[in-house]
Amino acid sequence: MSAQRAKVLILGGGFAGVEAAIFLRKKGYPVTLVSDRDYFYIYPTSIWIPTGEATFDEISVPLKDLSEAHGFELVIDRISRIVSREHKAIGKKGTYQGDYLVIAIGSGKVKHEGSEHFLSICGKPEESLEIKKRLDTLITKGGGKIAMGFGGNPKDPSNVRGGPAFEVLFNVHNRLKKLGIRKNFELTFFAPMKEPGARMGPQALKMMDLYFRKLDIHTHFGKKITRFEADGIVFEDRSKLESDFTMFIPAGDGHPVFADSDLPLNEAGLIRINDYCEVMHDFDEMPERYNVFAIGDSAAIDGPDWRAKQGHIAEVMARNVAFNIDAMERGSEERKGYLEHLNILCVMDSGDGAAFVYRNHKGGKMIPMPVIGHWLKKGWGWYCRNSKLGKIPRIPGM
Repeated sequence: MSAQRAKVLILGGGFAGVEAAIFLRKKGYPVTLVSDRDYFYIYPTSIWIPTGEATFDEISVPLKDLSEAHGFELVIDRISRIVSREHKAIGKKGTYQGDYLVIAIGSGKVKHEGSEHFLSICGKPEESLEIKKRLDTLITKGGGKIAMGFGGNPKDPSNVRGGPAFEVLFNVHNRLKKLGIRKNFELTFFAPMKEPGARMGPQALKMMDLYFRKLDIHTHFGKKITRFEADGIVFEDRSKLESDFTMFIPAGDGHPVFADSDLPLNEAGLIRINDYCEVMHDFDEMPERYNVFAIGDSAAIDGPDWRAKQGHIAEVMARNVAFNIDAMERGSEERKGYLEHLNILCVMDSGDGAAFVYRNHKGGKMIPMPVIGHWLKKGWGWYCRNSKLGKIPRIPGM
């Protein structure tokens, strides 16, 4: 099969799916990308929507513009079923197929009783606007109790989003301080684990504790969440954290579409892959060419206990898949894996500064970056948008 004729079907328009489309097009492969929304959402910088420092449009990049910039076919449809053996996906508007299938539609969310009583910065993008409305209402009122936190998934601890919860709360603190009404608000950070943020390393954990104390943010750790209510969170010991507004990020688990597909899943419902992001099928008879990959939050990643799914890891997986598909088409045995690239890397923003966080197999560190850190993250958001649109050159490895 000619490399120019092999068609690749990509499911998902997030960091993983868009990156795979861009790099497969660079190698000359026809690509069809199917997404259930018509824009690429820059989740890491959506933390500023609730405080009004960024607008929804500034965080969203039309997929049509990306499609035109890189030459991939774009289809807006919601996938309801995947038949991996046939490289096929069934949506509400039609059925899609390719010589290769790349699954990048993200993950589902761990279910919690009373989920209607919280909003999530890592949920549907539109929720960021609702968070802003709720915060603005409390600001107009002049005071209140705000609780923010994140949950875990014992079946797969890698699919946890704690960083954005820290960032939104720190940014809210900063906004209230600027308005001169911080003293009228009680801010609390909560999580069911005893040491939220421990995966960043001991140094970072100590520094986070210092941040909480310095900013007068209460903490509520180590108690399993029983349910959410309109006025707070109830825990397993029947204690209750009162809250006028709750922002919570549930841990990820398998996307609902996976359960009704022929995909091999781990205990959490995520797709099992090898180091090369190839789906580890468990068919009795191996199809002649399976050619199915899973990347980003859709995949069950291996690695150390501190491993975490982040956008830059999703993009590494996407670039590797583009390389590996091209190698397969060329008949080469060369492959690139994601495991050697596992690390935690982020600039944790606070509105008036940030902290650089890095963790790998050698350990972790957290370096405060007053003032400049905030603008570095702002700059990254600008770079992310414009480099993906092809308006500025890509920095190698980014």
